[in-house]
Amino acid sequence: MKANLAIRGELRLARLLWGNLNKFQIENLFALVSVHRLSVKRGDLLLLDGKWYVTHAGLLLLACRKHCLGVQVRPVQEFWNNELSRFAFRAKVYKSEKCRGFDGYGDADASNVSPLMHGSEMRIAETRAVNRALRKAYGIGICSVEEIGPLSGLVQTKSQSKNETKKLPPRPENGNGTKENGTRVRDRLCQIIRQHQLDPVLVKAYAIDFCGTKTLRDARREQVESFVAHISDWAQKDRNALLCQLNSYLSSQEGAA
Repeated sequence: MKANLAIRGELRLARLLWGNLNKFQIENLFALVSVHRLSVKRGDLLLLDGKWYVTHAGLLLLACRKHCLGVQVRPVQEFWNNELSRFAFRAKVYKSEKCRGFDGYGDADASNVSPLMHGSEMRIAETRAVNRALRKAYGIGICSVEEIGPLSGLVQTKSQSKNETKKLPPRPENGNGTKENGTRVRDRLCQIIRQHQLDPVLVKAYAIDFCGTKTLRDARREQVESFVAHISDWAQKDRNALLCQLNSYLSSQEGAA
């Protein structure tokens, strides 16, 4: 009974984030939640371009639950080119002491990494290798988010599509900043939301909490600028952790609905 309630809760959350799901998407979600105990709420799963993807955080949690013995990662030097920022790794996952290991390879360079992440190709290549090895070891048939290239062109969430033109309200000319400055801050925030595929409704809820005001209109321009810088830095360094933070505001949004 508890398992069924948990699965239904995951389905409700998925529909809240991405709208109506087709039969194939629902069946896949039920399998991922029931068999592998992956969770939309924890940020283990994302729906992009109509397909489910698992996150690095979700795979690591799965490995912990399964008492994974360890992961060995080594560079594949013949595919390295420091001048071109091209890197490759081989990861081997050991599920137990008797396990012979599951191999996975990952590569990254400027051509398959988001422009926002240029300079992080080596770390991304390592993460991709670990993800592939973990997916093989534990029978995860779907690709991980970190293995795909730039997310431009992928389908947005339900809230994003409905609020595609929704922007941060401009600040009034009351001494806290000019209308032009407010517009620039608003446009920057909208750009971050689009680039990192964030839910604008949840971002707004987080912004209000961050600024410590009742509404976003009550926040000073300096507070909003600080929030924009904060969320931009977090999205670039650890998008999965940011998604978990944003998902924590879902309950309040559901209550408001």
